[in-house]
Amino acid sequence: MHPAEIRSSFLKYFEQHGHRVVPSSPLLPGDDPTLLFTNAGMNQFKDVFLGREQRDYTRAASSQKCMRVSGKHNDLDNVGPSLRHHTFFEMLGNFSFGDYFKQDAIELAWHLLTKDWGIDPARLYVTVFKGEPGIPRDDEAYTRWLDFVPADRIGELGMADNFWAMGDTGPCGRCSEIYVDRGPGVSGTGRFVTDVESGSERFVEIWNNVFMEFARDDKGVLTPLPAPSIDTGMGLERISAVMQNTLSNYDTPLFMPLLDAIGKMSGHAYGRSMSASDVSMRVVADHARASTFLIADGVVPSNEWRGYVLRKIMRRAMRHGRKLGMHEPFLFSLVDVLVGEMGGAYPELKAGRDAVSQVIRSEEERFDAVLTGGLPRLEDVLERAARGSKVVGGDEAFKLYDTYGLPRDFIEDLASNQGLRFDAEGFDAAMEGQRVKARAGSSFEGKKGEDFSFASDAARESLRQVGDVFEGYTTTIAQGVPVLALFDDQKKAVDAIEDGSPGYVALAKTPFYLESGGQVSDQGWIDPASGDRSRVSGVARLGPGLPRAHRIENVHGRIALRDMVTVEVDAPLRDATRRNHTATHLLHAALRKVLGAHVKQAGSLVAPDRLRFDFVHFSAITPEEMLQIERLVNAAIQNNEAVNTAVRNTQDAIASGAMALFGEKYGDKVRVVAVGDGAFSTELCGGTHVRATGDIGAFLITEESGVAAGVRRIEAVTGMGAIDLARSAMAEMKEALAESGAKRGELRPWMRTQQQTLKAAQKEVQQLKTKLALGGSGGGGAADEDKVEIAGATLIARQVADVDKESLRALADTLKSRLTTGVIILAAEMPDGKVSLIASVTPDLLKKAPAGQLVKQLAPIVGGGGGGRPDFAEAGGKDPAKIQELLKEARQLVEKLLR
Repeated sequence: MHPAEIRSSFLKYFEQHGHRVVPSSPLLPGDDPTLLFTNAGMNQFKDVFLGREQRDYTRAASSQKCMRVSGKHNDLDNVGPSLRHHTFFEMLGNFSFGDYFKQDAIELAWHLLTKDWGIDPARLYVTVFKGEPGIPRDDEAYTRWLDFVPADRIGELGMADNFWAMGDTGPCGRCSEIYVDRGPGVSGTGRFVTDVESGSERFVEIWNNVFMEFARDDKGVLTPLPAPSIDTGMGLERISAVMQNTLSNYDTPLFMPLLDAIGKMSGHAYGRSMSASDVSMRVVADHARASTFLIADGVVPSNEWRGYVLRKIMRRAMRHGRKLGMHEPFLFSLVDVLVGEMGGAYPELKAGRDAVSQVIRSEEERFDAVLTGGLPRLEDVLERAARGSKVVGGDEAFKLYDTYGLPRDFIEDLASNQGLRFDAEGFDAAMEGQRVKARAGSSFEGKKGEDFSFASDAARESLRQVGDVFEGYTTTIAQGVPVLALFDDQKKAVDAIEDGSPGYVALAKTPFYLESGGQVSDQGWIDPASGDRSRVSGVARLGPGLPRAHRIENVHGRIALRDMVTVEVDAPLRDATRRNHTATHLLHAALRKVLGAHVKQAGSLVAPDRLRFDFVHFSAITPEEMLQIERLVNAAIQNNEAVNTAVRNTQDAIASGAMALFGEKYGDKVRVVAVGDGAFSTELCGGTHVRATGDIGAFLITEESGVAAGVRRIEAVTGMGAIDLARSAMAEMKEALAESGAKRGELRPWMRTQQQTLKAAQKEVQQLKTKLALGGSGGGGAADEDKVEIAGATLIARQVADVDKESLRALADTLKSRLTTGVIILAAEMPDGKVSLIASVTPDLLKKAPAGQLVKQLAPIVGGGGGGRPDFAEAGGKDPAKIQELLKEARQLVEKLLR
């Protein structure tokens, strides 16, 4: 069976058995700070399993896009040498949310494999949990499997293999894995459990059935769940290899089209072996899939978080491409192969084809620049190591990797080629140090409110029963609302917040919006029964499925549990935020109309005073495009179309054309925001919006910039903010016209003329300074104290005053032109207090005294560094007080080199 047939038949089989076929969620986990990327089919159902979310079905099936490149699920380094490890893969899964359990799950799996797919039952082996202290053997699963396989093909394994947990606490359970025997031709003893435990290739796991049956508390105590559930996972790549009767996942139609394309480009035919070229071809094929799917889902290469991982994957592919002899951009051309093979199952590949290709090509070009800039620094490190300890230090190597983007294996290869040892331990320590800092400085933890301490588990559960009741779509005030929970400034539960103290107040219902989707939280007031109203400065999340907490900086009076309070949103701030939020939707639509359908939101900020919109696009926006975008938005505002909202089924809304934002989590039902009839703009959005586009007033772009490779940013203002900014600009224009004497429409030509005049004057000044530095306007030579003869050559080592870098270069060229054979060393203090150093050498001395070597040895004296060509080199420094010391050392160094 072709992998596409396997995928479709899997979903059809479970649909026929009462399962809802659910589309793959994006690779960016929505609203889950514990995950870097989606790594399992159950991720999108996590809140359903935890009881935090209800859906209108109890059975589901999916083919889920997954990435495993971090934490315990990190397969990156195995990709290439291994025949069955991948960064990106598809996980087929069926799920039961309190519906069927072990009996049916085992039967469903067995019948699909043996009857629908025709796998020989004699090749199938299974495992069950063997039992460990505190957790009994899984007798139910064992007994059920006896209905299908003999006892000698049932293995029993422990916690490491046959017990699964969502985390240290929460749902968990025993599991049962299904294996295929690849036969005696594959290495192994032939004894099932022995081979599985030893990691032999003979028996390959194809399907894991997790029986979620317990809840584990923080003391490790397991309590049976009231509604046990099923979570299964089967890798499409691995089952495809089984169905194709091959030992390698790469020898299947999922990878062969890519490998064929790579072979044509590189001239290396894929040999299905462990040769260096075949390993590199597998790396490129796997990483091309991962890069394409990540970018199509809205990730772009950067030096932070998800973008950093993407960049690492892409550059590893580029590095292996170079090993195959491909030194020009090539990775981007594999996008078309993937679109052709997988675009039917994943429409986002077709929709984003152009943008994905452009982002990848841009990153390939950037990597060429990285190698160009980083190689000289690597050569310096290797040269020092060769002269000294013969070891490339881990700290230095990590700096090259982290700062200049040189891949680790690239550094290791060059070190090995020169007979140097690579300090892997030091590199790993530096890497871990960076990870610790990144974790400490990120918002990865606490985003979902786990940092609030509740009075008890029962108190938390009682709040969960109330839920998060938000009434802010229809009102900005709620009266007579009971106080459900209080927390002090340290987020610890308290019975009351006293006068003058800060804290958090959780209510039974609220009109206050909680920051989400880029829109900031509401501000406003809370009126306790006793005391004056207190300012609410923001809203925090207590936890999934719990009420939101209102942040109060300074309580006036006293607020206690079970008090009845009135809360009111600051309406002017809310209105300003609503204007900016609807404007972002109009901006998004205008961008797609002007720049193309590849434009996708990559981040946003919706605040009362401004909006910021990041989006995927591969080049700077031209002034003409900017004007067109701005006019489209303002035209939509002038049309004063109604902004309509409706709650719809998620799949139906997306199928009808509503824009879903990557990285956002959507439940079974979603709120759809449409402008007019939806033709101009329709998005899934939970934010607050104006009633009609005319309420926005006006829209003015203030800035456009790049924030990462393939990501642009637009900042804008609306309403009175736009009018105030326009008036300020007009005032500045009037002042400029008055000062210049120019008329309206003539200011730009006048400014160009002034700039040309200024540049000409500056050039004349620098020419005069250069003449003075040469020793006068008539071409007099260098002063005697600056000029010495060494071994028949002339050395001029001089400190120059009051020149810029361009003049210093011109002076060096002029002095060298007057020498038959010689070396020029010039140093000057720049206007910013730093040192500029130049070395220039005549052609006959390039081998004896190369300029690059001179500045490399001299620059550290003034606290700097640099390099360059043998005939000309530059360096910078921080300590001008040591220029004379540098020039003295220069004379000694040149004398040593020439004699």
